[in-house]
Parts: sequence; structure tokens; C-alpha cells
Amino acid sequence: METHDLTLITIVAEPVLEERITRECMQLGATGYTVIEARGRGSRGIRTGDIPGQNIRIETLVSEEVADRILTRASEKWFPHYAVVVWDTPVRVVRGEKY
Repeated sequence: METHDLTLITIVAEPVLEERITRECMQLGATGYTVIEARGRGSRGIRTGDIPGQNIRIETLVSEEVADRILTRASEKWFPHYAVVVWDTPVRVVRGEKY
């Protein structure tokens, strides 16, 4: 079985940011994404549902180059203004040529 090395970008943010973040990820080179409702506890406490859906988790599989662009965008444009956390994870993907 052949696998391809890619980077999984995971973004947890307020649901109001979904359209903006997914649009910007696509503009930066992502070819698709998955959005999941999320909840949890962090430096801002437990999310109590003040915004419907509490939080969202956006995941996208990208090349290392695209991952760097998304991480740079997050640190320069999203972090100063929004409750957002972003991390990357190296992954091996079957059918990686799709990405």
C-alpha cells in the first residue's frame, strides 16, 4: 500500500468564523476541509453555549507549503482578534494524490 506524507491542519474556533476560515484556507491552497461541532475547556474556561454550536473544529489535509501558509495566516490575522487555536500534525495518507 502506497502512502503520501501530508500535514493535517486542525483549527478550533468560534462558529461565526467558519465561513471566513474555510474560505481563507481554500484561497491559501487547501483542496477541501471537514467541519465538526466541538466543545471543551481551555484558557477561556468551559464554553457554555453562548454561541450556538459552541465551537467548531476544521480539519484539512495539505502539503507542508500550504500548511505553513495557513499557520502564518492564523498567527498574523486570526490570533490577535479571535479565540482560535491551530495545530499541525504530520500524517501518512492513502490516496494522497488527491491533495
